[in-house]
Amino acid sequence: MQKVMITGIAGGFGKPTALALLDKGYQVAGSVRSREGKNAATVAELETAGASIIAMDVTDTASTERGIAEAIEHLGCLDVLFNNAGIGSYGIQELMSPEDMARVFDVNVMGVQRVMRAALPRMRAQGRGTVLYTSSLIGRIATPFYGTYSASKWALEAVVECYRTELSGFGIESCIIEPGAMPTAFFNGMVAPKDPDREAQFGEFAAVPAMSATGLAEMLKATPDQRPERIAEAVVDLLKMPFGQKPFRTVVDHVGVGPQIERYNDVLHDVTRNIMTNFGIEDMLKLNA
Repeated sequence: MQKVMITGIAGGFGKPTALALLDKGYQVAGSVRSREGKNAATVAELETAGASIIAMDVTDTASTERGIAEAIEHLGCLDVLFNNAGIGSYGIQELMSPEDMARVFDVNVMGVQRVMRAALPRMRAQGRGTVLYTSSLIGRIATPFYGTYSASKWALEAVVECYRTELSGFGIESCIIEPGAMPTAFFNGMVAPKDPDREAQFGEFAAVPAMSATGLAEMLKATPDQRPERIAEAVVDLLKMPFGQKPFRTVVDHVGVGPQIERYNDVLHDVTRNIMTNFGIEDMLKLNA
């Protein structure tokens, strides 16, 4: 059975995905920033289920290289890499300091790049592999108060578009998963701006982000199908598909936004293929349906 590495395995998407894959007989390793504190109970549960848990900080290059090497040692090889570690942000865009933005990009974009640079030499040497990425529906569109997070996911999508083409000749397929908003602890750890003097300049509008967040929470409560286990189901379904025939993007959403994003993705898919064909390099898209 395939060997899978999941970054951010203790998170809202990582844990159910790991448990679902273990239940299907996959061998799973995963990373957490720390095995202690809030992650301790989840780490214990995952290890009891059969996962190998590695302490790894994707914002630190040396830590990432050690962690990926340790994961490959546990697994024996690396068939599937799931880039799932991420951090959110929420607030009026002007209030976000450059340092706040850099923190989000360091996890969501540079963190993925660190993981890829650590893992790809092994995957290329094997001549075959699958790389999954957690993006977001708002990695395709931008909505108020999520500007920094959206920008990081837009950047991730661009990076993965390049990886998709540049790795296809080495037998490595790429798949992006685009979830809608889900009721997970992800929302509790969001980077929020801390600039009270500037915030006061917005007057009554400064209260709108909190009101919007409350409305989203109520919507999610009223939509029980919008749950993180749907991501696990999507990953299991993707890995069951024949190699080289998986869709490049998979939308996971049950609140009505998904079909609009799928329509957008279909158009971009056609535009990308047409442009690549015009340049005579359409073969670089061969590992995705």
